[in-house]
Amino acid sequence: MNKEQLFEQIQKKKSFLCIGLDPVLDKLPKHLLKYNDPILEFNKQLIDATHDLCVAYKPNTAFYESRGVKGWETLINTWKHFPTDVFTIADAKR
Repeated sequence: MNKEQLFEQIQKKKSFLCIGLDPVLDKLPKHLLKYNDPILEFNKQLIDATHDLCVAYKPNTAFYESRGVKGWETLINTWKHFPTDVFTIADAKR
């Protein structure tokens, strides 16, 4: 997505909302723990519920990195679930 497309989404949705995806397994709703990857399921449900309201998603890579290979797989699969018309930012500061 380029700058013009982002501005179009801001105008279309009348929103500047950027949702950070910084999941902590211990803080997820208990009903999600039945899934093979509760964090991925949480992210997917959050994305599905908000994609029409927000203009960007920003996963914090440190939260996924801390879970090793499984965390990176979760991040990759989360990224695949992002709508193509929503801006994505990898929060990878150190």
